[in-house]
Order: sequence, then structure tokens, then C-alpha cells
Amino acid sequence: MSRKLLFRFLCFWYKKAEMKEPFRIFEDIYQVGGHDLSYEDDCSVYLVNSHPYLVLIDSGIGDGVERIVENIKKLNFDPERLKAIIVTHGHVDHIGGLYRFKQMFNPDIIAHEKEKPMIEEGKGTGADWYGVSYSPCKIDIKIKGEEEKIRIGKYEFFFLHIPGHSPGSIVCYVDIKGKRILFGQDIHGPYFIPGADPQLAKDSLKKIIRLDADILCEGHFGIYRGKEKVKEYIEYYLKKLG
Repeated sequence: MSRKLLFRFLCFWYKKAEMKEPFRIFEDIYQVGGHDLSYEDDCSVYLVNSHPYLVLIDSGIGDGVERIVENIKKLNFDPERLKAIIVTHGHVDHIGGLYRFKQMFNPDIIAHEKEKPMIEEGKGTGADWYGVSYSPCKIDIKIKGEEEKIRIGKYEFFFLHIPGHSPGSIVCYVDIKGKRILFGQDIHGPYFIPGADPQLAKDSLKKIIRLDADILCEGHFGIYRGKEKVKEYIEYYLKKLG
């Protein structure tokens, strides 16, 4: 084995060894993907066991799909039950795995209609930022209004349009046993990249605060528990916008 191949093998082994295990967040909510769960460039990928179906929140950049599937199996769920993938926005670290998941399990892709240029045409995904390619994927169910809800199996999923980070960014939340679990991917922004709008972001962050969530599952910076912790986190980025 050449030194170069040996170096690459050792890097791969080290990253794999450093990977954490998927875990339960609350009731039927789990984390199955992320930079330390599936692949270094993946957003946080969440799983909802909405019996009899499984629902994913985002799909990662693509290179971690097999690891995400493995993590679903580690939680003793059958990935063949995957019914839908909710896309919070169209940046490649959130949508790069859609095509592969579609090939494997044919889930419904749910996203806001304003993200169609990114998801279906590959425009403005940021794939060049990461040095990866992106395979476009059809949106099966388009969110069109400011607020919508869709029942998938056991739970109702609520959607709120929050433009700012991208034109069609959404948050999704579910209410379980008196607790509101909010999937607020990339609340942190950034809000000064192509396609972003800082002024819209201010209005959106205020709307998110009013949801009064008990648990926030963020896109890259972890999980926040308790209404005050969630509110503090969102307000921090609202203040940064001025």
C-alpha cells in the first residue's frame, strides 16, 4: 500500500471511529445524521417515528446517506418505512442526499415551492462551496402558504414559511404529549449569502419565537431544551441582525 493510500485509509478510519451513535431526543424524535453522526459536511438530520411511517428532516450532503440508513437500523427501525423527507431549505448540505434516498426508498419530498430552483434544478444550492456535485430531485408535495399542516401517520406536521436564509426556508414542528418540538434548521443563518435577506430573516425569527417551542432541533448547532433556552438561542441571532 502506498503512503498516500495508507494516509487516506487512516483518515477514513479515524473519522469513522470518531462517529457517535444515533440517539433519542424525546419520545418518537431521534437524531440520525450530522457532522459527528454520518458525514463531516452533513447538516443535522432528524427522524420522526410517526407510526406506521418514518419521516426524515433533511437528508445531509449525500456522502453520509448509507451511514444515516445504518443509524436508522441501529435504532431498530426499518428504513423501508420511510414515507417522507421534509426539506427545510435548498442548500446542498441539507438536500444532497435526496436523490439517493429517493432511489432507495421512494419517499415523498416535501418542501416549499420557492425552493424549487434549488431542489429540482440545482440552482444556488451552494454545491460549489463544498466542492460536490448535486443530483436534482423532484418535489412531490409543495408547501405554498405561510402556514400549512400535513398528517403523516401518527402525527400532524406543521409548517411555517420563514424566508431569510433562503427564499423558501421553512421550520417544521410537531406537538407530542404537551411538548412542541421544533425543527428549526439553520436559524443561525448565515443571512448575508446569495439568496438571503436579512430584513426578512428578522421577521421570520420573530415568528419562530412566537411558536413557543419546548425543544429546538437546530441544523448544525445542537438541541436546545426548555422554552427559555430555545427563546434565548433564537433571540441571540435576532440581535445579531440588528
